[in-house]
This record gives sequence, C-alpha cells and structure tokens, in this order.
Amino acid sequence: MSPDSDSLQPPAHSPAARLTAWLRRRLGWAVTAVYLTAVTLPGPGLWLRHTRTLPLPLPTGHLPLSVPSALLALVLFSAGLQVPLRDLGRLLRRPLALLVGLVLHLITPLLVIPAVAIALHTSPDSDGGSGLIAAMITIVAMPVAAGATVWTGKGNADQPVMVGLVLASTLLSPFTIPLTLTALSPLLGGGYAGTLDQAAHTFGPGFALTSVLLPCGAGIVCRLLLPSRPLRPLLRATPLAALWGSLLLTYVNASGALGSFFHQPRPLLLIAALTVASAVCALSFTLGRVTARLLRLEPSTGSSLTLACGMNNSSASAVLITTTLPDKPHLLLPVLAYGLLQKLAAGRVVRERAHG
Repeated sequence: MSPDSDSLQPPAHSPAARLTAWLRRRLGWAVTAVYLTAVTLPGPGLWLRHTRTLPLPLPTGHLPLSVPSALLALVLFSAGLQVPLRDLGRLLRRPLALLVGLVLHLITPLLVIPAVAIALHTSPDSDGGSGLIAAMITIVAMPVAAGATVWTGKGNADQPVMVGLVLASTLLSPFTIPLTLTALSPLLGGGYAGTLDQAAHTFGPGFALTSVLLPCGAGIVCRLLLPSRPLRPLLRATPLAALWGSLLLTYVNASGALGSFFHQPRPLLLIAALTVASAVCALSFTLGRVTARLLRLEPSTGSSLTLACGMNNSSASAVLITTTLPDKPHLLLPVLAYGLLQKLAAGRVVRERAHG
C-alpha cells in the first residue's frame, strides 16, 4: 500500500504542475473562451455529444457510453486520485458534522425545488416551467461536487468534513439519485414527469454507478494501492488531463445548449434559465448557512456545510440530461448557469471565511 504523504504530490516546478497552475489561475477566461467557441463553432461539440459507442450491459438496463460520460469519468477519477485520505481519519473523532452535512445535502432538494416549482406554476409558460425545474432536479440530485474540496482549501474551511461529504454523497449516489428524481418528478408537467421518472428507474442507478461512483472510486483505490513509483507520474499527469477534459466537457455541453440557442434566439428562455438557476443556487447556499448557524457549528465546519448544500456536480447533471433527454438541449442552459453561479457563490463563502 502506498503512503499518503506530501511526497506523492507533483513537484511545484515541474512543467505539468506549472501548466496546471497557470490554467487554473485563468480558468474563468478559459471557460469564457470555451463558451464563445461553442457559440461560433458548435459543430464538433454537437458531433461529440451525439456519438455513441457500444452500450454497457447493466442489471438495471443499458447505459450508452458517450464522449461526455467518458470525460466526466476522467474528471471524477482525477478527483478521487487527489483525495487527501489522511484527512478522513480525523472524521472518526467528530462524525456528527459529517452526518449533519450529508442529511442536509440530501433533504435540500426536497425543500428548495418544491418552493421554486410553486413559484413557476404562476408563470405564463405552457408547462409551468417544468423543463427548467426538470433541469434543476437533475442538478440537486447529484452528489457534492468534488471541486468543493478546492474551495474549502482556499477558505480555511473544514477540509476533512468536506472530503467526507464528497465521498459519502458519491458512495450513496446509486441510491440517492433515483430516489430524488422519483420523489420530485410529480412536480413536473408536460410529459417531463414521465420522462424523469423513467430516467430514475432505467438510467438512474446505472448512471450513478458507472459515471459517478466507479471512476471516483477507481481514483481512490489507485491512491491507496499503487506503489509510490507508478503513483507519482500518475499524480503529475492526471490533474492536467482532467482539467483539459473538464474544459472539453464544458464545450460539448455548451455546444448543445448555446449552439442551438444562438441559431434560434430565445431571450426569454435565457432570462428564465438564469433566474431559476439563481433562485435554486441562492436558496441552497442560504439553507446551508442558516443550518450551520442554528446548530452553532464552528465557522470552518459551517463553511463546509454551506458549500456542500450549494455545490453539486453540474457536469454529471449535464451528462444525464444529454443521455436521457437528447432532444431537449435547451435544458442545458440552466445547468450551465448553475455551474457558473455555484462557483461565484462558493467564492463569496471563501472570502467571508478568509476575512472572518
């Protein structure tokens, strides 16, 4: 078994580490460039989005293996590989924060989505905003985003609790994703309820297992079992590959949403997508913040709890929509908006913690 020590980290002066650090410092500009590319040149992204290989036989049915799901697997494998496992041992001394955070992450969708759905039912949309709500349901059903651990490191939050929440929500995702989709699908109309409920039973467990749990678990197992010599180059190469894979996945998803949107502009849809994504994001972060204060948690633990409530794996949500609703690329608009908004909200939590 390999030691989990700082000696396994890639040297800061290595070309791969410097390139990764350079790209991360300019990630906002890089994502903007990806969006512009998706608008001006959506063709390759659309081709990658619809390309399929052989289906994967699963007990719950067949899950097509697509380019987006393969890129998502790369990103999650890298996240699992970089998990600081030594931090998890500290959770044994205080498991209460982990349990509270996990329960709150699981019940947040059941509190936030119905409130937003009720508000949207009064909208002039023919289906009462069901398409937007369906997109939001796929987001809040996902496990805590692995990138949340990066934000806890920047803001001096409780890193062990956050790592535990990422892993626990990922391990439970084959069960929680279908349950959340099924529980919230009755809020939908216009045929979305049946589609989402079918996705929960047909694709839900298989998607969570193959696209979320297995790649992340494979990274953790590699970190645990590989000797130091083969693990060290893997740790150098994987973060950079995952970063480029994440940008390519963003391009593929954005091509499906923005490409068709700008060919047939629907400004009201864009405004509605931004509004709904903002509402769900704000309510989720607020629920985490209020709960942390009511429980009088330490500021560092409270920050981790807040991030866990608001940060969900939006990339996994986009892949699920692409897989189950390939004829509705406009549903990716609120997903893209949420992915950006949750990062902005996380940055605010980090700044408050840093100045606190």
